[in-house]
Amino acid sequence: MVNRTLAQMLRCLISGKPRVWENVLPHIEIVYNRVVNSTTSHTPFEIVNGFNPLTSLDLLPIPVLDEVLCNDGFEKTYFIKNLHHHIKRQIERKVGKYAQFSNKGCNALIFEHQGLGLASLEEGSFSY
Repeated sequence: MVNRTLAQMLRCLISGKPRVWENVLPHIEIVYNRVVNSTTSHTPFEIVNGFNPLTSLDLLPIPVLDEVLCNDGFEKTYFIKNLHHHIKRQIERKVGKYAQFSNKGCNALIFEHQGLGLASLEEGSFSY
């Protein structure tokens, strides 16, 4: 889905000038990474780095903001792990909602284990 979205954005921006795609690609990447995903409720950039840049200029030096700056590496690790745990719960909730919506009106199937079945294939049992 990512490649299809990026290709569609590239086609829209380069229209009749196929040689400008290299100049446009970094801007498309920033835009794509700043869009909030409906499943995770976070942007791809935030999931990886723990913060959202306001503009592409914020990526030059890492911004010195209190909520972003961690003097201790363990604090940053704890922050990212908590963020990923929160995102995992969010994804599980969304998948549950999708499953509930998709399975509405379907009968539940319960498979019962009847015992082990053994199969053996002997040479010459298949004809060609």
